[in-house]
Amino acid sequence: MPNDFSPIRIATRASRLALWQAEHVRELLKSAAPDRAVEIVPLSTIGDRDKVEPLTQLGGGSGVGVFTREIQASLLDGRADVAVHSLKDLPTEAVAGLMLAAVPPRGAMFDALILPLGKKTGKDWDNGSRLSALGCLPDGACVGSGSPRRRAQLLHQRPDLQFVEARGNVETRLRKLDEGQFDALVLAEAGLTRLELAGRISGRLQPPLMLPAVGQGALGIECRGDDVTTREVLSRVTDQATLFAVLAERTVLSTLRAGCHAPLGVWTRPEGASLRLTAVVLSLDGVQRFESERLAAVASDADAIALGRAVAEDLQSQGAAALLSNQ
Repeated sequence: MPNDFSPIRIATRASRLALWQAEHVRELLKSAAPDRAVEIVPLSTIGDRDKVEPLTQLGGGSGVGVFTREIQASLLDGRADVAVHSLKDLPTEAVAGLMLAAVPPRGAMFDALILPLGKKTGKDWDNGSRLSALGCLPDGACVGSGSPRRRAQLLHQRPDLQFVEARGNVETRLRKLDEGQFDALVLAEAGLTRLELAGRISGRLQPPLMLPAVGQGALGIECRGDDVTTREVLSRVTDQATLFAVLAERTVLSTLRAGCHAPLGVWTRPEGASLRLTAVVLSLDGVQRFESERLAAVASDADAIALGRAVAEDLQSQGAAALLSNQ
């Protein structure tokens, strides 16, 4: 059990992006607890080691926890005190003994389409419209993405598109794109921005064309539930607005009993003291699409959870849960 003077050890994946996230959290913790040293403990996960199999086939065939399970184990066995995750990778089912203790301010939440170096669209991509976002891709274009959520939403608009698995870190995937292994690549805008690669973005894939993943752009910081000292420090780095948003989003996911790789997108945005939440569930081929949207006053964790549950239950009534269970 750490005391008020021992270092805070941060467990993280060892990729460049994960280390950026851990360094970012280290700076937040140093500001929150200037008398404590903060150390980073890089670890490897099955999702990092296996760069061949599709993510949805790892982790016992579900893809759940492939980037988080070994990081969480380091907290339970005492090698680390906190774990930093991309929140979109963190399963909604809590691990016994651990808790999501902090959610810092969110980064960019949307996806980005990247074209090979030297290829220009000549179009304004930022309005999120279907024609400006996808009109530059030729019929039958090959898009690099292993995400069922991204594939289904793009296929809903462009059923002619073809997809190939794009594994590896961000730099590896960009290299494959520039080598001609696919015509375009879809990545999270937040990761590109954090790696100072925002200049590679050809266009942002925004709603209604594409809704982001649950928790996309946000970081989740876990610790042991009985570690009162660390929990108190982490409480100082949480952004309340981000926490409410991701609680609502994660409740949609958990209520529908969908995994983090399900073809499900969400979009939360504040409206005064209220939060508007939109969610979509699609068939893998993009043909079927269910959508629900709610606006509710959110002043507590319970309010955020209730909003997410209302949206999920509406989707269930439309048939979304049955669709997810059969995919």
